[in-house]
Amino acid sequence: MALKRRHKIEATFSMASMTDVIFLLLIFFMITSTIVFPNSIKVNLPQSNQQAAAKPLTRVLIDENMDYYISFGNEAPQPVTYDQLVQQLAETPQHDTERYVALYADETVPYREIVKVLNVANDNHLKMVLATKPVRNP
Repeated sequence: MALKRRHKIEATFSMASMTDVIFLLLIFFMITSTIVFPNSIKVNLPQSNQQAAAKPLTRVLIDENMDYYISFGNEAPQPVTYDQLVQQLAETPQHDTERYVALYADETVPYREIVKVLNVANDNHLKMVLATKPVRNP
């Protein structure tokens, strides 16, 4: 007497749960990558209790060696001379309609260098935001 099995074993694998996990990871990394603000130039910012709510698209960086950098939007900061900085800040309204510029200056940068950039922004009717790092409570 021959016995027949009623259940056949199928050699298939369901990828539905795996694709769900992949899509969730994709969404997670897409959201977190927009939050991360790339800053490839190390600038030791001074500390402050107040933080500005504005997130300017145009950024000017001055590092401890008095080197100037400028970036628009999500671009990487490009090294520029002071004269090039003046010219590019004059063209800022073409890139940013809100006319806000963030200034990231190392805490060792002399105040006169910061004032020079503030004067250029004032001459071009730009609003400057001085970037600081928040004070950490012990």
